[in-house]
Amino acid sequence: MRSVQEHLTACLAAVGPLPPLDVVLHDAVGCILAEDVLAPGDLPVADLAGVDGYAVRAADVVDARPESPTVLRVTDEVRAGQVDRLHLVARAAVRIASGAPLPGDADAVVPVEQTDFGSAEVAVRTAVTSGENVRRRAEDLRAGAIVLAAGERVGARQVALLAATGRGRVNVHPRPRVVIVSVGDELVEPGRPAQPGQVYDANGHALATAVQDAGAATFRVAAVPDERRQLRETLEDQLVRADLVITTGGLSYGANDTVKEVLAPLGTVRFDNVAMWPGRQLGVGHIGDGTPIFCLPGDPVAVQVAYETFVRPALRTMAGYADLYRPSVPAAVTTGWYSPYGRREFVRVHLTGTPTDGYRAEPTGSPAALLLSALARANAFAVVPEDVTDVRAGDRLHCLLLES
Repeated sequence: MRSVQEHLTACLAAVGPLPPLDVVLHDAVGCILAEDVLAPGDLPVADLAGVDGYAVRAADVVDARPESPTVLRVTDEVRAGQVDRLHLVARAAVRIASGAPLPGDADAVVPVEQTDFGSAEVAVRTAVTSGENVRRRAEDLRAGAIVLAAGERVGARQVALLAATGRGRVNVHPRPRVVIVSVGDELVEPGRPAQPGQVYDANGHALATAVQDAGAATFRVAAVPDERRQLRETLEDQLVRADLVITTGGLSYGANDTVKEVLAPLGTVRFDNVAMWPGRQLGVGHIGDGTPIFCLPGDPVAVQVAYETFVRPALRTMAGYADLYRPSVPAAVTTGWYSPYGRREFVRVHLTGTPTDGYRAEPTGSPAALLLSALARANAFAVVPEDVTDVRAGDRLHCLLLES
């Protein structure tokens, strides 16, 4: 029997970061940068007005007060995007728009609301200090500085920065394309009538959602019956768009051991009983021209445990993340239970508390029962080590956060 750590190591070894891809900014969202992005120039490229108002010399308005304004001549107006550089003379002001380049010799901007809005002359009702309401040249970035480092995730804020530096394309580790195949004669698509003996395909939909949450692209295939030819053809057809294949079900011993028989001629996949609960038999390997494949059991609760333990870290490896695992916190359990010896048990719990006051973990449903309703109410898995059989109320267990 393989340990959880051994199987995790095998899963991570089966994958690797996807090769970098040069993409437009829109397609980079949600991806990890594969390059250091350097600033091609200063940002801003010149001293700019930070507000709408009047560009002045701070020394000229040092005595300005609401009850005793300083009156200055207005010699010109500057709009955002203007390239002709103006120069400010003493005891004068230039009307300026936010984002417009500051005239030479001006060192501050008086907000328009602190004036009488004058056009030929302006009454300034407040003093300003040198540099006030001014965005200094290169105060955001200097030419050659690292804008974003390799390994950072691209989101809306990062896109704003990249676009502001003029980058229209970047090198990223692309989102993994994951094909999900549920296997079983008994499976029927949700929304359709279920006949006696049939169950709805919960795994396909749950895995698709989980994979998308992890930042990958999902291709969910309609449930395939335990028919070897159809499963083989489905897998072969899907390989063209898969960076990873995940199957669920079809691992029963005996006549319905469909997955093992179909995969044998398609590649090299190792199946092991893994020392964990819930879950037992799992597969990992490669098919086709080297596409990784993970084979998970059919029970929906066991599948979610296997996904969090093995699949999600592998997906994050493929996507270029440095941090592969969800955070965990120690928590005192509110009740006790028996844990199977020799297996690492993952128990559904609802976690409450704070870092200061500590955390409490209340099991949702019986740990021995595979209850989807209990899984839906849980926000963490309490992890019981392999050598522990009797968990008592108050024992502290590490809890894997599912909603981080």
